[in-house]
Amino acid sequence: MFPLQNRRPAAPPPGQSGSFGRGTGPFGRAVLQAAAWLGAGRSLHRQLLLWLLLPQLVLWIAGAFVTYNVAARYANRAIDASLSQATRALARQVKPVGNGLFIDFPRAAQDIIEADPDDRVYYMVSTPPGRFILGSRHLPPPVVQGPPRLGEPYFYDSVVDGLPIRQAGMFLAYGDGNERQLMLVQIARSRTSRDELARAILVDTVLPLSGLILAMTMIVWAGIRAGLAPLARLRAMVEDRAPNDLAPLRLDAAPPELRSLVKALNELLSAVHESVAAQRRFVNDAAHQLRTPLAGLKSQTEIALDENHDPALRSRLERVHQSAVRSAHLVNQLLSLARAEPESQQSQLAALAQRIDLREMAREVTAEWVPRALQAQVDLGLDEAHAGGEPVLVKGHGLLLREALQNLIDNAIRYAGPGCEVTVDVDARGPMAVIAVSDTGPGIPPEMQKVVFERFVRATHEGTGCGLGLAIVRSIAERHGGTVTLGNLSPRGLRVQMQLPLSA
Repeated sequence: MFPLQNRRPAAPPPGQSGSFGRGTGPFGRAVLQAAAWLGAGRSLHRQLLLWLLLPQLVLWIAGAFVTYNVAARYANRAIDASLSQATRALARQVKPVGNGLFIDFPRAAQDIIEADPDDRVYYMVSTPPGRFILGSRHLPPPVVQGPPRLGEPYFYDSVVDGLPIRQAGMFLAYGDGNERQLMLVQIARSRTSRDELARAILVDTVLPLSGLILAMTMIVWAGIRAGLAPLARLRAMVEDRAPNDLAPLRLDAAPPELRSLVKALNELLSAVHESVAAQRRFVNDAAHQLRTPLAGLKSQTEIALDENHDPALRSRLERVHQSAVRSAHLVNQLLSLARAEPESQQSQLAALAQRIDLREMAREVTAEWVPRALQAQVDLGLDEAHAGGEPVLVKGHGLLLREALQNLIDNAIRYAGPGCEVTVDVDARGPMAVIAVSDTGPGIPPEMQKVVFERFVRATHEGTGCGLGLAIVRSIAERHGGTVTLGNLSPRGLRVQMQLPLSA
């Protein structure tokens, strides 16, 4: 495989652009670039909204452009009609007399024409080619192809004194016989009124159109939210799941496209469930198969230690015995972890069907671990302040809760050290039951208190632990809807606290 940047693009086919795809012009490149920008890590809701709003914006701009041009055309028609009427009226004031012209254009009529300074009107009477008779000298004549049409006005745009104007010019014939001549009558008017009329029509048209676009945008936005609601529900179903919940997703009312996604997710969850179940079965079977030989190895090393008095061989046997004890403890912890993590949600619900008195359970477990504590020179006991209180009832799996408490006591005895005290306390605080195991040992550094709940993580290399005790306790607590927290005591010591919901 060669890196992508080292590959040369193939030559484009004939007749196609080599710079961008197959015959894609600037508009196509802009559309594809906009598509890439819209799809670059943005939300589906935003992409759909933009893709639906962009055509509306383009149509709104095109509609405004077309509206303005239509308004300008109709305004020109109105102005042209008034210019045609004014041109004919001015032409009637110029009367041929023999071979000359008689101009009947009183000053009052001239003042009326030039009265409005905002909408200036120009007029001019001339005999082509360029003999000025009356009015303004700067009006350009119309461009005529071939002989001019007599008595019909020509309409065109021009500029006079830097002001855009609309003109009407009409050719008339006068004279008789061989001395017949042409007369050009021109009337011009500034385009101010036309532009104002076009803008007024544009505003009156675009404002309702903008309101319609806004209403359509709101409808589109609501439609997108309604269309993507099943996707939001699916996301909520996935986000609200527990990490060990591999049950299939249910979304019966979803559209076909989303059902395909749910089906794919369910197939993935099923594959993960089978993989996790196979792993747990392997750990459980392996631990069961290892328990008997490890117990035999432990017993044989104990017998050999009692019967052998050779210092060198005895030292080796003690190391073998310690390894056997640690391996047996590891196997027991793996079995406890396998029991603490159910293979399915159904087995978990079936297991949580007992009401257990945590106070009574703490008395029994503590009494069972007293010999082990005495052997390790640790003072183990119950907190007398809460030892004789009312029952603290929780709903859960009795064997798993005993396993969790045994792991807490075992850890405290292992790591507190000789001469320390370990105290077990059970109490009810609000809606939660609290099981706490405190010791006066060295404690756990604050930076390690979060990672010691991970599997095979140990805060110290002393002792014969395997790093699974707190992981088992956390798994059991989470299975019962509870939590586990650590906290150092003053001046020294550690308090491990497991909170579980009280039974109603």
